[in-house]
Amino acid sequence: MSDRLSVFKTYKLYVGGKFPRSESGRVYEVTDSKGNWLANAPLSSRKDARDAVVAARKAFGGWSGATAYNRGQILYRVAEMLEGRREQFTAEVAAAEGLSKPKAAAQVEAAVDRWVWYAGWSDKAAQIAGSANPVAGPYFNLSSPEPTGVVAVLAPQDSSFLGLVSVIAPAVVTGNTVVVTASENSPLPALSLGEVLATSDLPGGVVNVLSGRTAEIAAPLAAHQDVNAIDLTGADAELAKDLEVAAADNLKRVLRPGPVDWTADPGTGRLLSFLETKTVWHPMGV
Repeated sequence: MSDRLSVFKTYKLYVGGKFPRSESGRVYEVTDSKGNWLANAPLSSRKDARDAVVAARKAFGGWSGATAYNRGQILYRVAEMLEGRREQFTAEVAAAEGLSKPKAAAQVEAAVDRWVWYAGWSDKAAQIAGSANPVAGPYFNLSSPEPTGVVAVLAPQDSSFLGLVSVIAPAVVTGNTVVVTASENSPLPALSLGEVLATSDLPGGVVNVLSGRTAEIAAPLAAHQDVNAIDLTGADAELAKDLEVAAADNLKRVLRPGPVDWTADPGTGRLLSFLETKTVWHPMGV
């Protein structure tokens, strides 16, 4: 019989490419579907949310300025790294959502495939969102999409990994940077995703992962003057209404989707949700 002590994993936030604990030092217990203890997760504070926004803004210039082809390569690299850690994520998703191992494995495989799917859109989104506009005059009139900026994303509560990937990937592939709040009751797959992102080629600050009480973290994000858009997927109806009011102070773009089937074809709706359109007039023959 072995007398070796178990080495429990210490889960941390992922902010600016680093792994800080919550500045408050707080943690909360994460349990499985049967109420059994799994781990202690960081309980993020308002200060953590503000730090994550600073990191996202700092990373925005370089990430939005990268070529679409390069962003696609990096998202594909994330999929490669996840493929090598499928067993770990299968175990975490099974525990988080109370799924059998085969069902959890299917969720993880779908999440890997979703990274690849969005990676393929990196150099194609501009083709479906841009246009050459007919005008009455000797001008070219061209519209092209640009990333909105820093996007706060409330990850879905009912899909700890596939849903998480499905809200992060479409925002970052078009050049945005994100601050994501993990599923409140099942944050461990999201916190582990931070480890994958850190060992891929994704620049620090492009994706920042916070765990804790969704309402507590979301409030300062919705009101933050340097957050340009917010995805309310993981908010209940009452919280979503409050966050919409807070977001109106600086005219944030707000996405408030209805129920989502995360296993379905994602389409391009979310991909195009956080893009702005720039229109340029240019004289012909010059």
